[in-house]
Amino acid sequence: MPVPVPRQRAIPAVESGQAPAASTGGPSGDPGAVAPRREDTAQNTSDTTATVHHTNLTLLLIEDDPGGSPIVPELLDQTGKPIRVRTARNLTEAERLLTDDVHCILLDLALPAPGRAGETDDELAVLRHVLELAPRHAVLALTASGDAERGAEAVRVGAQDYLFRDELDGRLLSRAIQYAVERKRSDTAERRLAEGRMRAQENRRLERGLLPTPLLEGSSLRFAARYRPGRSRALLGGDFYDVVRTPDGTVHAMIGDVCGHGPDEAALGVELRIAWRALTLAGLCGDQLLNTLQQVLEHERADDEIFATLCTVDIAPDGRRAGLCLAGHPAPLVIRPGLPGAPGPAAAAGVPTPRLLPYDNNGPALGLLPGARWPRMQVELGAEWSLMLYTDGLIEGRVGAGGERLGQDGMVEMISRQLAAGLTGEELLRAAVTEVRELNGGELTDDVAVLLLDRVP
Repeated sequence: MPVPVPRQRAIPAVESGQAPAASTGGPSGDPGAVAPRREDTAQNTSDTTATVHHTNLTLLLIEDDPGGSPIVPELLDQTGKPIRVRTARNLTEAERLLTDDVHCILLDLALPAPGRAGETDDELAVLRHVLELAPRHAVLALTASGDAERGAEAVRVGAQDYLFRDELDGRLLSRAIQYAVERKRSDTAERRLAEGRMRAQENRRLERGLLPTPLLEGSSLRFAARYRPGRSRALLGGDFYDVVRTPDGTVHAMIGDVCGHGPDEAALGVELRIAWRALTLAGLCGDQLLNTLQQVLEHERADDEIFATLCTVDIAPDGRRAGLCLAGHPAPLVIRPGLPGAPGPAAAAGVPTPRLLPYDNNGPALGLLPGARWPRMQVELGAEWSLMLYTDGLIEGRVGAGGERLGQDGMVEMISRQLAAGLTGEELLRAAVTEVRELNGGELTDDVAVLLLDRVP
């Protein structure tokens, strides 16, 4: 079940260079903007090397006296379009002008830091404040000539680049702005990719932790299971299973299937499995247990049409008989040693023979009928046997070009061949799931869960 992730603010289209910035007035589309002078467009265009989308760039200049010391010359992007300039004399004005259509910030590091003078010895306090204020914008640091150390430190703190105040010209600043915007876009994409990978890793760890660990201490039964969710890149689907041994020596096994294949169905399957284990360890079984599980399903499901099928088996302490309850679920498969003289070549050769357990008293799926009943059938297993529980994903795959489904009869035939090849336990389950996928001609669309209990004297 994937971990819910808080919704994050979408990056504005203009921030990623995908949409034109809004025009709000003035010669450059901004109040207080410095209108750039047009010179040789062709020369400026040929000297600009950074790649940006065909949209007007907007620069926010933060400098304490931009009118008195015009440090920003005329700016053109690589297509010859003017780069719009907004000006702010302090951080308060900058916060007001920092809208989504701003692509880059040019910050004078000589600007006083927030608060009273002398409160901090951090020479880059103003830069840190701007980076916190505008975490998704490209930032260029402006410093005095010869103060390269401070400029390099600004880049280490988080600026995309630094420039010397008295060496600025239109071509240099235009290139720097476009480079900073592209670098910020690349850094943002890389960060989001890393965050996505981390969330995927956390989801995988969580889903792995939600898969059951059988409680079979003290039992002589051998256990094997295979699980394959239908969702792409998921580890957990709407199918669920579990096996526990109660203090009286009875082994209880269960397998179920929540309709649907999404994360909500996976979460509901985990809830039902945990509820089944708790109720079983508390001593409930049969009709009483399934009725309580139906109440859990009705309370937890997101939609009244959601239902779940279930198969429960309780194996007596001597291992020779079991109680079986079916809630709209396919009947388990029992495998016994072949008896010489019995019908069929496999039996004659002593190969184990599979057959389906009775399906006569099957009750409805959980969540369909209020007040439903689920009869418990007594099944004789014998001294040596294997019991295979599975979900319908194993039998509903397609077979051949005609689109016919494998079905239970096809599954019995398939398991017979694999038993004749000497496969048992985990190898048998792995071969069964692999062959079902191959017969389907590719990945199965439904979840598949299958477990096997073996009793060997």
